[in-house]
Amino acid sequence: MSHTPQPSQPAGGPAPEPLLFYGTTWVDHSGGYALRRAALGLGAVLAAVAGAFVLRFAYEGVVVADIGSWASVLLVAAFAVCSALAFSRTLTFYGRRPTASETAAESSMRSIRIIGFVGVLLAYALRTCVEAPGEKLHRAEYEEALARHERQRRSRTGNPAARGRAGGKGGGRNRKR
Repeated sequence: MSHTPQPSQPAGGPAPEPLLFYGTTWVDHSGGYALRRAALGLGAVLAAVAGAFVLRFAYEGVVVADIGSWASVLLVAAFAVCSALAFSRTLTFYGRRPTASETAAESSMRSIRIIGFVGVLLAYALRTCVEAPGEKLHRAEYEEALARHERQRRSRTGNPAARGRAGGKGGGRNRKR
């Protein structure tokens, strides 16, 4: 999905990082951003409801197998804990980049996120009520990159040879003694 540079983005400046399902429309909220956000939030809620029905069928399968009430309780507890962990981890990392140690821990949390997929979907749906998931983080990084680019661009403008003479430094051969 291509997106034209924003008026506030200087030529040759940093490009915004695209977000999944949004591209770079999060920068200026164009291209049906609000409609897309609402549709994706509703879709995540519907997927979470469908996932809950799938989990219910799994639970009923364990009950029908008649392996004991402890297995049923254990299954419900496992799905509840995994969903809660997946929900909180997903919401946390929409607002900040994980550190190196957290990245290693996230790879070990992959199976918990898969089991607790309902929590991940609900976290996504909740975040779309506020903004595109990850938008706040990407916006802060993009604005920092724009400010850094602008500072660098300002320091490079003008004739570099004239800068040396203006302060009385440089141009040693042309100075009168």
